[in-house]
Amino acid sequence: MASDRGPPAGDPTLRRRIEPWEFEFSFDPRKFCKEACLLYEIQWGNNRDVWRHSGKNTTKHVERNFIEKIASERYFCPSIRCFIFWYLSWSPCWECSKAIREFLNQHPNVTLVIYIARLFQHMDPQNRQGLKDLVQSGVTIQVMRAPEYEYCWRNFVNYPRGKEAHWPRYPPLWMNLYALELYCIILGLPPCLHISRRYQNQLIVFRLTLQNCHYQMIPPYILLATGMVQLPMTWR
Repeated sequence: MASDRGPPAGDPTLRRRIEPWEFEFSFDPRKFCKEACLLYEIQWGNNRDVWRHSGKNTTKHVERNFIEKIASERYFCPSIRCFIFWYLSWSPCWECSKAIREFLNQHPNVTLVIYIARLFQHMDPQNRQGLKDLVQSGVTIQVMRAPEYEYCWRNFVNYPRGKEAHWPRYPPLWMNLYALELYCIILGLPPCLHISRRYQNQLIVFRLTLQNCHYQMIPPYILLATGMVQLPMTWR
């Protein structure tokens, strides 16, 4: 009997997909879930086949679980070019950033691209430095936007049959705010995005506090994209 949920029953990734509520709960940029979720895909060399799976925190963070798992797999061949794409509900902490860099240093044929839904404890100087070090080591880190949410929905989620286009549409404000703060981290600027929780963590409040260095070093289009910044007339 054909499944009445998700993509066609012949899809080889069907058993490895997460449920729609899991995706929305984990990757909503407006909410702070405690559980970290990783959706990932791996491609070897010129092979067009893509391996897709997901992971969550255990006694270790999901990033470290992935590193230990892939390094122990029999199919992992360090001499073959490998492309890895991560879709993370939270950005890596400084310890995971260090583990990622060590893994990549040991396996120079691996290219890693990371998309994040939120920044994890981004006010922590160690976490900020960890992300900056990752970028400087060649890792691409970007904030998830509509195309990434749609891609994950179609390729990682067991969406109801006929709901291929019903991926969650989140207002771009939160994505733009996280993108702005990530830009600050990469440039080594002080934090400008402040996040607070009110009313027993039910309300998440985002606030921008910009300094002169932010206006001087961040391109205007990134600041204006938040819709919360009006550039000074004297800004250059």
